[in-house]
Amino acid sequence: MKLSERDISEIRDVGQVRKKALNSAGIFTVEDLLYYFPRKWLDRKTLNNIGDILMGAKEMTFSAQLIKTKAFPSKNGQTRLNAAFSDGTGMLTCVWFQGGEYLSKILVEGEDYILSGTPKYFRGWQIDHPVIERMDKEENLRNTGRIIPLYPLTAALVSKNIDSRTFRKIIGNALDEFGKELTETLPFSIRQIRNYPDIETSLNDIHRPTADSTRKLAIQRIKYEEFFHLQLVMCRRRMNVKALPKKYIIKNSGPLLKKLYEKLPFDLTDAQKKVVREIYDDLKSDKVMNRMLQGDVGSGKTVVALLAMAMTAGNGFQSAVMAPTEILAEQHYKVFSAMCEGLDIGITLLTGSMKKSVRDERLFEVAEGRSGIVIGTHAIIQEGVEFRNLGLVIIDEQHRFGVLQRGELVKKSDSSPNILVMSATPIPRTLSLSLYGDLDISIIDSLPRGRKPVRTAVRTDKELSKVLGFIKSEIEKGRQAYIVYPLIEKTGKSDLKAAVDGYEELKEGLFKDTGIALLHGKIKSDEKDEIMSRFKNAEIKLLVSTTVIEVGVDVPNATVMLIMHSERFGLSQLHQLRGRVGRGSHQSFCILHLGETDNEDTIHRVRVMETTNDGFRISEADFEIRGPGEFFGEKQSGMPDLKIAHLVYDKELLKQARDDAFALLNSDPVLAGHPELRDFMNAEFGDKVKFLNYS
Repeated sequence: MKLSERDISEIRDVGQVRKKALNSAGIFTVEDLLYYFPRKWLDRKTLNNIGDILMGAKEMTFSAQLIKTKAFPSKNGQTRLNAAFSDGTGMLTCVWFQGGEYLSKILVEGEDYILSGTPKYFRGWQIDHPVIERMDKEENLRNTGRIIPLYPLTAALVSKNIDSRTFRKIIGNALDEFGKELTETLPFSIRQIRNYPDIETSLNDIHRPTADSTRKLAIQRIKYEEFFHLQLVMCRRRMNVKALPKKYIIKNSGPLLKKLYEKLPFDLTDAQKKVVREIYDDLKSDKVMNRMLQGDVGSGKTVVALLAMAMTAGNGFQSAVMAPTEILAEQHYKVFSAMCEGLDIGITLLTGSMKKSVRDERLFEVAEGRSGIVIGTHAIIQEGVEFRNLGLVIIDEQHRFGVLQRGELVKKSDSSPNILVMSATPIPRTLSLSLYGDLDISIIDSLPRGRKPVRTAVRTDKELSKVLGFIKSEIEKGRQAYIVYPLIEKTGKSDLKAAVDGYEELKEGLFKDTGIALLHGKIKSDEKDEIMSRFKNAEIKLLVSTTVIEVGVDVPNATVMLIMHSERFGLSQLHQLRGRVGRGSHQSFCILHLGETDNEDTIHRVRVMETTNDGFRISEADFEIRGPGEFFGEKQSGMPDLKIAHLVYDKELLKQARDDAFALLNSDPVLAGHPELRDFMNAEFGDKVKFLNYS
């Protein structure tokens, strides 16, 4: 039986009470327990003496005996607990202002404890709310001079007296009883090249380390292994796509490309030209195109996509564009229609809010092949939408869609269509390798000529009246502006300013005689269209909005954006919003309002926006601060499940794992020579590995 199938109750010293508590922490099997990694390690050779504490000391760790506890009831109903500890060199008081009643029941005078925290001097040395771990005398003797793992603890675990000491005991039992049954999923050849220990040795060196060097190597091996499995998935997906039969191969650039190119009111940047050539080579190839187009806001991805569709249409095939919102889909439709005016190419818009009669008529156009370009939201992957010869699929704002939605659109073709996914949210290279490692990546890394960097400044409530006065002065010069709020309407639970209240206040106040309008997600589609049309035509001077204007809105005359409560947005989202200004030749400005001014980390995070307009640098910072799970606002379908590896800090390991995974599959595509690894990959990643195999 596999360790992933063995219940934790099979481990010595894990009864039903402990089993239930461990289950609450997501630990159900022997394998789960062995891969429950410590949050930190305590080197008992470097423990501090209480007698050596100096003023201004940072976090310190002590091993000391609990001498006495005393509880004090407080006015707020909580119990404050004072506990005096001694290690023979001095006395230290630990204070808990909350949870004292519970702690007073589990702390035992005369027992030894490990204490961590920042000491301060108040009638003696004191630590408020220290991290505390109990060590019995036998364990103290056994672990003197050793490295002690400390594990993540939850309230449910602590309530059943499961602490790090318990974890050390039961994980040790699990390693002794089941260590030989661990499945090795790193091929011997790779372990030999990378100098990694086997899996049993690695887990022993993590949970029962004897030296810091071997512990670090074991951790590196586990991190590498997580990346290696992930890259095997990406390589397999890539191979599956490249092996698909391709029906829609263009013979040449077609008659429409030259006509469209000559109609453009500007010349392409060198970066755009390079990407168009890459796409052209893909479309001519007998291998299916599977490419991601990345570019900063305003870099000109939309024009590149249209040129790709012109090549496709010029060879008699259809293209489909899926956008995340109706506003963006409708804008694409208007822009493409205007740019293709006079060309023999039908363009059709499909959205969910259309009347049935209009929708049915357009579905007929698509099915008959009269539409060379079909633009829509998720409505174009719904039942009833049939294409005649879908040769190119374009996914705009790829991060808004899961992998499944990409696959549903691909299924609309009777063959394997070429795929181009686009993102205006620059993605750190490490994340690209992880989420989109199955795609070839093209990057537009320069802005059109004549664009000026947007000047960005952070301002607080005290400076808000000056900011509004500045916006007023820009409007009086003939420019336009946005004010963006995080909420539509104020709720009882939030102190955030909301768009509706802000609009009413501005309309009755400073901007009383200014054309001002409100835009948010609850407004009907027709009304949204009318508002945006009037804003583009400069009838509306100030647009008060929520984040519905985050992507796709293009008004070159808009030069100022004020984002209220900018601390509530991710950096990449702020960069997207900022990209709505700076699209013309006039100098543009983005003001980031800070509602929270007492959190230094928040202020530091937002101020990153003042230092750069480079979306890739901003996304790297955003990704590092918020982590992969929150990078796109919600967990992306297909996001790697990494227990210990970090996509920013461990990027060199990721690159090594990618190189090794691709080399292995190139020499052994079905892992015939590595049956244990093959079985593991099929069991753990079968849905992801098979997904992009469109057969």
